[in-house]
Amino acid sequence: MPVPWFLLSLALGRSPVVFSLERLVEPQDTAYCSPGLSCHLWDGDTLCLPGSIVPVPGPVLVPTHLQTELVLRCHQETDCGICVRVAVHLAVHGHWEEPEDEETLGGAADQELEEPRNASLQAQVVLSFQAYPTTRCVLLEVQVPAALVQPGQSVGSVVFDCFEAALGGEMRIWSYTQPRYQKELNLTQQLPDCRGLEVRNSIQSCWALPWLDVSTYGDDVRLVLNVSEEQRFGLSLYWNQVQGSPKPWWNRNLTGPQTITLNHTDLVPCLCIQVWPLEPDSVRTDICPFKEDPRAHRNLWHAARLRLLSPRSWRLEAPCSLHAEAGLCWQALGGGPCQPLVPLLPWENVTVNEAREFPLLKGHPNLCVQVSSWEKLQLQECFWADSLGPLKDDVLLVETRRPHDSRSLCALEPSGCTSLPSRASTRAAHLGEQLLLDLQSGQCLQLWDDDLGALWACPMDKYIHKRWALVWLACLLFTAVLFLLLLLKKDHVKATTRGRATLLLYSADDAGFERLVGVLASALCQLPLRVAVDLWSRRELSAQGPLAWFHAQRLQTLQEGGMVVLLFSPGAVALCSEWLQDPAPAPGAHGPHDAFAASLSCVLPDFLQGRAPGRYVGACFDRLLHPDAVPALFRTVPVFSLPSQLPDFLGALQGPCARRPRRLGETVEQVSRALQQALDSCFQTPRAPGPGRTMGPEAGDQT
Repeated sequence: MPVPWFLLSLALGRSPVVFSLERLVEPQDTAYCSPGLSCHLWDGDTLCLPGSIVPVPGPVLVPTHLQTELVLRCHQETDCGICVRVAVHLAVHGHWEEPEDEETLGGAADQELEEPRNASLQAQVVLSFQAYPTTRCVLLEVQVPAALVQPGQSVGSVVFDCFEAALGGEMRIWSYTQPRYQKELNLTQQLPDCRGLEVRNSIQSCWALPWLDVSTYGDDVRLVLNVSEEQRFGLSLYWNQVQGSPKPWWNRNLTGPQTITLNHTDLVPCLCIQVWPLEPDSVRTDICPFKEDPRAHRNLWHAARLRLLSPRSWRLEAPCSLHAEAGLCWQALGGGPCQPLVPLLPWENVTVNEAREFPLLKGHPNLCVQVSSWEKLQLQECFWADSLGPLKDDVLLVETRRPHDSRSLCALEPSGCTSLPSRASTRAAHLGEQLLLDLQSGQCLQLWDDDLGALWACPMDKYIHKRWALVWLACLLFTAVLFLLLLLKKDHVKATTRGRATLLLYSADDAGFERLVGVLASALCQLPLRVAVDLWSRRELSAQGPLAWFHAQRLQTLQEGGMVVLLFSPGAVALCSEWLQDPAPAPGAHGPHDAFAASLSCVLPDFLQGRAPGRYVGACFDRLLHPDAVPALFRTVPVFSLPSQLPDFLGALQGPCARRPRRLGETVEQVSRALQQALDSCFQTPRAPGPGRTMGPEAGDQT
């Protein structure tokens, strides 16, 4: 169930509550005063012209205090209106003037002095009343007998009945004398609305007024309007601001009864509710139930904003008035709390929605504004961070000036203000002499200047750059070396993962030898090695020609750091001998797929010019050809007999830096077994002439 939110007090300032009011039946205004005084109310209203303050000629009557009381002025039993009774308390102000030369004037002066002292005092007291839509000024004439005239003493009061006013409005009362001897008294109070029981029964305009109840329901607030069905009324939610007129927030014309729900985040202390029937000249009821609500005060600070109006002015914006103080602080680049610039720039009270000036010469990104309430920080904004860029690595020098042209300097740091020069172990202390030189040479920016001191912002980035230049250079060098090593390692791993390129060249003596070459090529692919052989590229060989195909494969293999393998057979030895005797054989003498015959024109120059070692290896098969049968020119590179020298052959193909497979022995055994079986089949099967020996260009592709 909803819980009642508040009980609306119907008191008017310090006056009695409205539940039981005195009733006046006199239709005319009247005045009466304390015993011993005489007073008179002038007919009609007077002009509201206070005039200027004049010197006091002697003892005079002046108002000292205003007191109000609510009464009902009734024409009939149920036809009454609110009326404000005002009591003005009076006192004697000033003294009698003493004669300048009593001896010269003698007895005549004494007689003249006694006459005014025995006379009564008179005063014309003006009461000014303002309450929308009424403005009135009345004149009261008061006389005090001489016996009551004592300078500085109260003499009594005069009471005026009464100022008629509208319900729920605000009234202002002023009181002064004519002529005016001092500043006028003033009083501002809120008039009650129709929620008082006595008022509700006595004033006809309150009979049809919607009655409003405010309650909480969980996190929400409910406005319950208890009105009859089909009664039309107006409801307004507004912010009752201290400065300026109320600011409307929500207005609706509704038909009762109604229940309106507000989110708790919309509550602020100055949120007020006004309700009235939609009738001509209806009375409006205003209540502000959230003034003491803690949630409303928290929401108010959440809604408050600091706004920069110009480079030197700012404003605290909020829907309600706030008790707040503001001051400048310095926010260091390294973080930590913003340090207030006191006592040079003390905290000042802030008025909401009122522009304020910065006491600064220039702005700086590290200068911020802090707003606190009851010693608790509520807001902080670094205004110049947007226009002047992010926080800078500057140190703030605080100059304090003392009498006799003496001054002191300190650097504001998180640990406090470090005197310069100093032997402390802080950053500013280590650079104290350099900072003082920067200040003298004009390299620091002056932010504030006053008789009490000055503020200077000195850049620190150049010292940081000098200190860390070598460190950065070493880091960059280390990074470059590390990056280079990673690239080399990446290339090495990439090459290892892909396998070393290997190009097999052989002479196709017969079909059995070709099968032997195929077995060797397949075994090498398992090491892993990237093997290129014309057996697997017959279409490319036919399209490009043997010479072009070999040249492209040789160039790619050598560029990638691979190895070219010359597989010698009796036919290959015969071809090498022919080339060594006649390096220009007749075209068409060999088959179109005989890459060995076509490649000798490119291979021989490498051997003749000494470029073959490290790029070529030779190999022959056991029982098919002895290594000594290989021409001497080609024995300048290692020549291995397979499968007897298979481990050394595989090591030469993989290179010295290649990773050895963990099960290299098993791999060698498998390759050796496969080669041995292929060799045995070559000797058991009758050897038919190979395509390189018997087939012409018209034979076509064998694959």
